[in-house]
Amino acid sequence: QVQLVESGGGLVQAGGSLRLSCVASGRTTSGRTFSNYGMGWFRQAPGKEREFVAAISWTGGSTDYVASVKGRFTISRDNAKNTVYLQMNSLKPEDTAVYYCAADARGYYRTTYQSYDYWGQGTQVTVSS
Repeated sequence: QVQLVESGGGLVQAGGSLRLSCVASGRTTSGRTFSNYGMGWFRQAPGKEREFVAAISWTGGSTDYVASVKGRFTISRDNAKNTVYLQMNSLKPEDTAVYYCAADARGYYRTTYQSYDYWGQGTQVTVSS
């Protein structure tokens, strides 16, 4: 079974930075592992729907971002460490949310949460003004 564990959330002032990490373990029933997965980061603020933030292909060569974070956030991955990162700079109060990482075992890196097969438990990011 695939497990995803996020870390790195916390409280930061507006303009500050955080780096989220998500470590994957296990494999799918067909034997696919982290280096085969497309990975995504999503977030959910209280009272709002889960929102796509960023995604990265299984090779790390292609990425996608929601417009509101372009130029501020960077998604990356280290397949040797089974880890995907989200570097968040110039944080704003509207970035406050629970951030989730997700894995698409087929290797796609889509923007829709329905595309993802596995999810972490989430990590809270709070940005104060």
